[in-house]
Amino acid sequence: MESRRVGADPLELLRGLVLAVLVIGLLGTVTELVLLEHYEQVLQLIPVVLIAAALGATIWQLISKSAASLRALEIIMILFVLAGFAGVLAHFHGSAEFQLDLNPAMSTWELLEKVMRAKAPPLLAPGMMLQMGLLGLIYVYSNVRYRGRLSRWFGSLTQKE
Repeated sequence: MESRRVGADPLELLRGLVLAVLVIGLLGTVTELVLLEHYEQVLQLIPVVLIAAALGATIWQLISKSAASLRALEIIMILFVLAGFAGVLAHFHGSAEFQLDLNPAMSTWELLEKVMRAKAPPLLAPGMMLQMGLLGLIYVYSNVRYRGRLSRWFGSLTQKE
């Protein structure tokens, strides 16, 4: 017979692991942004500020386990997702502007190809913000406070006819 320890809920273990992966991603990303001096313009500060807010909300959530801390983390993670999309657009625009300064006569296809291959700014780097935001939302929505809502949202996807 299998014995179960008190507090050995597999979902809570997974939630903790998701949060640990998120924190590792936050610390790694903010370190990279600081090393790359990704704060020279005001817009470049957005991911740094969001990461600081996420780390603060995560610590608050770990200490208090309150609904307010969970809600704060949810809002910040939604902002992460939006910042990820906005960052890709900003990187695209900055790279396209640079490429057109070098060669104003290039075709749209050539421009797109150059932007996709550019190393500075890397087009898909802001996608990390999107991934961390989604990871944070998985943590938030797997909380007992949200599970009912999550079941209603996705329950129809898992039900068989």
